[in-house]
Amino acid sequence: MLEEEIRGKDREEEDREKLAAVENKEKIIEEYRTHESDTGSPEVQVAILTERINHLTEHLRVHKHDYHSRRGLLKMVGRRRRLLRYLQNQDVERYRALISRLGLRR
Repeated sequence: MLEEEIRGKDREEEDREKLAAVENKEKIIEEYRTHESDTGSPEVQVAILTERINHLTEHLRVHKHDYHSRRGLLKMVGRRRRLLRYLQNQDVERYRALISRLGLRR
């Protein structure tokens, strides 16, 4: 009985975290989109990846031996780098505006 209550609380907490992540993602899309129905422009993708990278970096500061998550972090950083390179080649002004808004060093 006690284990079921603990698992139930863990699930509720997990559900709240997932809901917060979805709301945060929607807020980022709203902030970085280039037009009304934009959800996949490079700016939006880079902003979402940056948020996920920052979150995972904090996780890895606490859990230093979580190598599986570290690999995922490296893949996300590589994907963000490729998207930024694409944006830089397509429109350097949008690129510069984005990195200044996100506070990235490039």
